[in-house]
Amino acid sequence: MTANPATSTAARSSARWLRVGPALLGTCGVLGFLLTWQLAAVTGLVDSRHLPPATEVLERFFANLAYTEFWVATGHTLRAWLLGLLVSAVAGLVLGVLVGSNSFLVRATHSTVEFLRPIPAVALIPIAALLFGPRLGSELMIIIYACFWIVLIQVLYGIADLDQVAMDTTRTLGLSFMERVRYLIFPTLLPFFMTGLRLAATVALVLAISVELIVGTPGLGQEVALAQINGSAPAIFSLIITSGLLGIIINMMMRFVERKTLFWHESVRGGKSA
Repeated sequence: MTANPATSTAARSSARWLRVGPALLGTCGVLGFLLTWQLAAVTGLVDSRHLPPATEVLERFFANLAYTEFWVATGHTLRAWLLGLLVSAVAGLVLGVLVGSNSFLVRATHSTVEFLRPIPAVALIPIAALLFGPRLGSELMIIIYACFWIVLIQVLYGIADLDQVAMDTTRTLGLSFMERVRYLIFPTLLPFFMTGLRLAATVALVLAISVELIVGTPGLGQEVALAQINGSAPAIFSLIITSGLLGIIINMMMRFVERKTLFWHESVRGGKSA
């Protein structure tokens, strides 16, 4: 039985659109936004002192790429982001496994976790500034505090999702605690942990730039503050665009790591088959 040529052509066109369509629509959306921005600035709809034309901002953005100071500031921000994320991820994973695996510890720490978790990390910035001043420690304190809870809660959710029959079976077989963690607990909580890590990565970048902006630690946030002091609107917006692009790159990177780590999981395999 031969395939219908019209059906085959339609299927190929549909597959081609699924590959190219989202990127094309996204590009059109960005170009449309830039065009609207440019028209709003040059026609006087918005004061150009507050919203400079997109062409000026993009010119400043590309010019920054040639400056060593720009890359040094970006490196400072990414250093604080990476260190804070690593410490909070390890601490959240280890403490989450220890607490979540013991029902007594879950009940004993529940009220403390629910009290501390909702406290906004930005509210602690003045305390961090008093303790560490405009140094890396201020950023790490805020990033670790905020991201630790994100990872910890996800790990606890993952352990709560454990199959109790499987857990009882591991105890019956005489597996040690570390063996239960390796063969049952960790594979079960890994999707939850990766979700928490991806969410924490974005939050860590936002907080790193926020602390730099408020406290004055070296980084992109400090550069934004200096541009504001100098009254350079194009420099401010170009640095904002840089921060946004960093956020997009980090999110894409974390999604890539998540797919590679969870290649065996139903959510990833299901997404590929779709």
